[in-house]
Amino acid sequence: MTPRPNSPDTSLVEAAAKLGDRVRHDEPLGMLTTYRVGGAAALFMTIDSLDDLALVARVVRASGVPVLVVGRGSNMLVADSGYEGLAIMLGERFAGIEVVNSTGESPVEVHAGGAVPLPVLARRCAAEGLRGLEWAVGVPGSVGGAVRMNAGGHGSEMANVLRRVHLFDLARGDDESVPADELGLGYRQSNLSTTKVVLGATFALAAGDAEASARELAEVVRWRREHQPGGQNAGSVFTNPPGDSAGRLVDASGCKGLRIGSAEVSGKHANFIQADPNGSASDVALLIAEVRRRVEAATGVRLHPEVHAVGFPADVVARMSGV
Repeated sequence: MTPRPNSPDTSLVEAAAKLGDRVRHDEPLGMLTTYRVGGAAALFMTIDSLDDLALVARVVRASGVPVLVVGRGSNMLVADSGYEGLAIMLGERFAGIEVVNSTGESPVEVHAGGAVPLPVLARRCAAEGLRGLEWAVGVPGSVGGAVRMNAGGHGSEMANVLRRVHLFDLARGDDESVPADELGLGYRQSNLSTTKVVLGATFALAAGDAEASARELAEVVRWRREHQPGGQNAGSVFTNPPGDSAGRLVDASGCKGLRIGSAEVSGKHANFIQADPNGSASDVALLIAEVRRRVEAATGVRLHPEVHAVGFPADVVARMSGV
């Protein structure tokens, strides 16, 4: 098929030509998320160097192709129709962990690449006797994604230990080091635009005791297994409104166990939505929208989803978010 001028197909063809054999076509994207539902990315590229990112930046500017940065997919729902753009993912080059100074004095700086899984970072730091990231052992995202949304849990969050980040701006085509206090970190949010790729982050942790950290890690894991479901989900669906719990509101509105097709509100924790194996992303999106609608009707509180919807029509996203 010959793409129409200025259509999304035109930008995809141009981008694919410029990226050459580095790019993969129709790469399964939904299966890279923790929901494990949804379609493919029209184009997909693994990033192994700053040169790769510079190339992507040039291609994006020249072709106008939409670009999506994919972490570990723990906060993402991909439409069944997939993503009509270029999805990029940081490779092993950005998955290192380095304890910068280990003199036994606090704070101790630790640098982690944007592709490092948070549980891996939490366990490594605990093994080094460093305190401050134990809570992160139960968060399935990457360092990059956790910085972008100021991830947190068990009374702590990234902002408490984050000192600076290494960013690449796809709009400008260059990288920079930015202090954490310039990121606008708030409850599950930052001021990072979609063109900013988190290449790495530096944390300031307290010198502590490895055995004490190991016990705290074990308690976090035990608590999560006891109170939160496993399986195919993206963790908390909605952010907590001020002074309340989204899970409590969903439960009080009679939504626990509510099912639409292949998606169900967890009976274990009402702020989790489970997707069936080989399920539909559309069912998850419809259920998010219906839960949000019922909670607002019953309580007057408008919940806001943490889940980032990819590839869905604007009207579906509006129903999910209530805007």
